Amino acid sequence: MNLCDINTVKRILSKHGFTFSKALGQNFLINPDVCPAMADSLNADENTGVIEVGAGVGVLTKELCRVAKKVVCIELDTRLMPVLDETLADCDNLEIVNADVMKTDLHRLIEERLGDCTSIKVCANLPYYITSPVIMTLLESELPIDEIVVMVQKEAGERLCAEVGTREAGAVTVAVNYYAESEILFDVLRDCFMPSPKVDSVVIRLKLRKNQPYEIKNKKKFFSLVKCAFNQRRKTALNSISNTMGVPKDKLMSAFEELRLAPTVRAEQLTMDDFVNLSELI
Repeated sequence: MNLCDINTVKRILSKHGFTFSKALGQNFLINPDVCPAMADSLNADENTGVIEVGAGVGVLTKELCRVAKKVVCIELDTRLMPVLDETLADCDNLEIVNADVMKTDLHRLIEERLGDCTSIKVCANLPYYITSPVIMTLLESELPIDEIVVMVQKEAGERLCAEVGTREAGAVTVAVNYYAESEILFDVLRDCFMPSPKVDSVVIRLKLRKNQPYEIKNKKKFFSLVKCAFNQRRKTALNSISNTMGVPKDKLMSAFEELRLAPTVRAEQLTMDDFVNLSELI
C-alpha cells in the first residue's frame, strides 16, 4: 500500500468517511522521501523504542516500525483509528494509543510499553499550533529519552535551533538550549503535504543533554526571567524584566553593571551565561 500516493490516501480516507480538521492542524505527508529520511536520522536499532506524536495516515509510523524495535504512537483523533487499522495492519511492532499527548503520563507510558528498550526516541510530524507546547512538555518532563526528531513550521524550527544571543533567538530558544543540543536536519517544502499548508517546514533534531553545563540553583526563577526578558522584545531587557517580573529597576541596574551588560542591551543579545548570571544575582 503506497501511503504517499494521493489517490490511494483519498480512497482510504473516503472509505472511512474521514475529513481533514483545520482545528487539529492536519496536513498529511505525500512526499515519498521525507519519512524514510526522518526515520533513518534516528539511527535506531533492535534496542530502540520510538514514541510518535500523531500518526496521520501512518506514513511516518510505517517507517519508524521499519527501523525500531517497537513504536508507540499517541494519536488524538479517534476518527483515524479505523484508518490506521487498515494502513498499518502489517506492523507487528506497533501500539497505537488514542490519547492527547499533553494529558498523557509519558513516564508511565515508557515504563509500561517501552520498558524492554534500552534507548527511547521521539519522532513526529507535529501540528504547527501545538509545536512549542509538545516540545517543552517532552523536555521539561525529564523523560528517559535520547533525542527528539520532529518536523515543524520552518520559522518555528529556525527559532528553536537558533543560537542564544542572536536576533532569531526567543525565550523558547533559551529553554531548548538548556535541555538539548539542537540542529536543523533538512527542509520540507509545502507541496509535500495534502492539503498543502501555506508555509514550508523543517525537520530538526534535539539531542538531550546527559550532563547539564549550566549550574542553576532555581530553575523556576531562571525560566521566569527568560520569559520576562523576551516579553517586550522592542524594549531593552532591563525594562522588559523590570516591567513584567516586578524587579526594582535599581536592583536590576546594579546586576547589569556587575555583569558589565549595557543598560540598552536587548533580550536577543544576551547569552546563556548572561541569563544564568542574571538569574543568580537577582
